[in-house]
Amino acid sequence: MKDALDRKIIAALQANARQSTAKIASQVDVARTTVHERIARMEREGTIKGYSVVLGDSDAVPMVQVIVMLAVTQQDTAKILQKLEDYPEIKLCLSVNGEYDLMLSVEAPRIEDLDVLVDELGLIPGVNRTKTHVVFGRRIDRD
Repeated sequence: MKDALDRKIIAALQANARQSTAKIASQVDVARTTVHERIARMEREGTIKGYSVVLGDSDAVPMVQVIVMLAVTQQDTAKILQKLEDYPEIKLCLSVNGEYDLMLSVEAPRIEDLDVLVDELGLIPGVNRTKTHVVFGRRIDRD
C-alpha cells in the first residue's frame, strides 16, 4: 500500500523520471536516502515496474479525470484540507455550497488508481460522504 510520501515520489518521477533523487528529496522535503530507499522498495514490490521514454504527439491520451464531491464535518475542514495536500493527484480543491462542501478535480493515469484514491478519501476522519463523477471531456477550457 502506497502512503502519501510514496505518492509524492511517484508524482515527481512521473513529471521527470530523469531527475536526481536529491532533487526529488528537496521537492518532497525528506532526505535523499529516504527517497532512494523508497524508490528501491517500490521497484522491488513492483509498484514501479520500469522507466521508459514517452514520445509526445498531438493525439496523446490525457489522464483520467474525476470530480469528487466531499461532504465533511465543518469543524474538521482544516484537518481534512491538510490531509488532502498529501495527494498529488488532487489538482484543484474548491469550497462549495449545497449538499457537498468540497469539490476536487483529481487526475491519475488509470481509473483503478482513482478508485483506490476515492476509497482513501472516504476514510479521512470528518469526511461523511463522497460522490464521484468521471469526466468524459472538456467542452470549454479557458486555461
